Amino acid sequence: MKLISTFFAAAIVVATLSSCEKEPTSTDGDFQIEMEYVWAMSGAPFTMNTMLHHPMTGDSLKFTTFKHYLSNVKLHHVDGTVWEAEESYHLVDLSDPNSLVLDFTGVPAGEYTSLEITFGVDSLRNVSGVQTGALDPANNMFWSWNSGYIMIKAEGESPNSPTGAFAYHLGGFTGPDATVLTKELTFPSGELLEITPDGAPVVHTLANPAKLFHTQGTVGNEPMVHAPGTTAGIMASDFNQGVYIDHVHL
Repeated sequence: MKLISTFFAAAIVVATLSSCEKEPTSTDGDFQIEMEYVWAMSGAPFTMNTMLHHPMTGDSLKFTTFKHYLSNVKLHHVDGTVWEAEESYHLVDLSDPNSLVLDFTGVPAGEYTSLEITFGVDSLRNVSGVQTGALDPANNMFWSWNSGYIMIKAEGESPNSPTGAFAYHLGGFTGPDATVLTKELTFPSGELLEITPDGAPVVHTLANPAKLFHTQGTVGNEPMVHAPGTTAGIMASDFNQGVYIDHVHL
C-alpha cells in the first residue's frame, strides 16, 4: 500500500507541474502578396478575353494568355536584416485567380521597410534541369531548346497585327537584354509592414500589362517574339519597372 501511495503522490506532483508549464508560443507571423492588374493610364481593371484599347499605340488588344514569374521574395527589416522566403518561385497566371494571391509564413515578427521581388527566374534555376511546381516545364513556360524560362508570356488577338494575333514569349536571363529584374518595393508614404503572430497583412501590388508596349509601340511593329533579344528585354523591363505597391491591408 505504501508503494502504491507513493506512486500516486508522484503522479499528482508531475501533473501539477505540467499544468503550470506554458505551451511554447511562436513569434513568427504571416503575410500575403495580392497581385492586381490595371489597364493603361485610366487604371481600369485589366480584363482577359476582352478587347482593350491602348491609348498610346491606338491598338485594340484582346489578351487570351498572360503569365509571368515572381521569385526570391524578401522583406527588409528596420534593423537591416533580411528575411527570405524559402523555395519562393511563383507562376502568376491571370486565367487562374488563385495564383494572384501568394502566401508567406514563418516571418519573424517585427517592422519591415520594403519588399524585394525578382521578376522572372534567377539564372541558377534557369540552368538546373527539370524542376517541379511553378518551375515544372509542363507549365509551358520553359524553352527546352534554349535552356531557359519564359519570364512573361502574353498572347492574344489584335486587328492591328498583320496576322490578326500577337504572341510575346519574353525570356533571356543573361546579358544586356535579360528579362529578369530584382526590385525593392517600398511601402506607400514611408509606412512600415508590421508582422505579428496574430495578424496577416495583405500587400496589394499594381501591375499594368499596357506597359509592355510603351517602348515597343504597336503590335504592327513586331507581333511575335519567341526568343531572347532586344525587343524581349525592352518589353519585359517596361512591364516589370511599372509594378509597385499600392496599399497594405491589415
